[in-house]
Amino acid sequence: MTGKAHLVLEDGRVYTGTEFGAIGQTLGEAVFSTGMSGYQETLTDPSYHRQIVVATAPQIGNTGWNQEDSESRGDKIWVAGYVVRDPSPRPSNWRATGTLEDELKRQQIVGIAGVDTRAVVRHLRSGGSMKAGVFSGPALAGAEEMLSRVRNQPAMLGADLAGQVSTPQAYIVEPEGAHRLTVVALDLGIKTNTPRNFAKRGIRTHVLSSSATFSQIAELKPDGVFLSNGPGDPATADHVVGVTREVLGAEIPLFGICFGNQILGRALGRSTYKMVFGHRGINVPVIDHATGTVAITAQNHGFALEGEAGEHFDTDFGPALVSHTCANDGVVEGIKLANGKAFSVQYHPEAAAGPHDANYLFDQFVDLMDEGKR
Repeated sequence: MTGKAHLVLEDGRVYTGTEFGAIGQTLGEAVFSTGMSGYQETLTDPSYHRQIVVATAPQIGNTGWNQEDSESRGDKIWVAGYVVRDPSPRPSNWRATGTLEDELKRQQIVGIAGVDTRAVVRHLRSGGSMKAGVFSGPALAGAEEMLSRVRNQPAMLGADLAGQVSTPQAYIVEPEGAHRLTVVALDLGIKTNTPRNFAKRGIRTHVLSSSATFSQIAELKPDGVFLSNGPGDPATADHVVGVTREVLGAEIPLFGICFGNQILGRALGRSTYKMVFGHRGINVPVIDHATGTVAITAQNHGFALEGEAGEHFDTDFGPALVSHTCANDGVVEGIKLANGKAFSVQYHPEAAAGPHDANYLFDQFVDLMDEGKR
């Protein structure tokens, strides 16, 4: 038998379920992910730091937990909490090394099960992502007390979180086979599959902390610079924006994804805003306005760049344009300099949504670096 648990939202809505994972209290921003698979990748994505994730898929945990699919260093779970409807009582997959719930307990992640998650999602789509808390065991209290705890936590708007998930020490991911090119990746919450994609293309990746300076980047004589995904409000990332402007001024080829797209946008003079409920899942359609093609993409962001489809604008580094937008709502999904020396997308090309729709972006970056060397 499991005990009672509550999901409490900032607007006073309370959902009752049962304990799942660790017992206690967790606070964060309630968001939802529409992915029907890939819960381990979601839970270990550093971009979900300080967020309580609601899974729209009704059954979670069927494939257990394994030692291969985590997207963070040390297999760390980054979500603040997990909300599911029907957790699997046992895993059924030859790669599983344990259960999802056991891993949640091991890493002290408080969750709740038995909740009508689709009702929660419909509420968040109307009211937007909001402060929330999951309470179980000794953390349970009266409704007003739990609501007070929820409302008194820091907001996601204005949250500077990239430094909290970034690597404290630089490290290198070596290429598979012959060394072809060298990339410096600024870790704003990088996922492990990104350097792996570079390695497959003969690229040595130097992963540096988000606090790295341009001089530290230049010392490594990179053929290109990569801006990773990550959590928090991009309006707080002034240091990384400044470094990015120095990279652009030095005309070093640059590629960014997710948070990196917002950083490049800010470096080019664009502003950002907090979305109502964001894009989180592995089935988001994106239009490439250069070709008219639509890619099915993996996404995880609650902030976005200002702009419109096909918009051209002037920057300190030459003309630029909005290259991609979301087919669902018109949100900016990519920008680039007109000369092609810097580009970024809001989605995750390393996450295999599609499953190969966005792989070409890594090859595009390689071609850009090859051209720079010539």
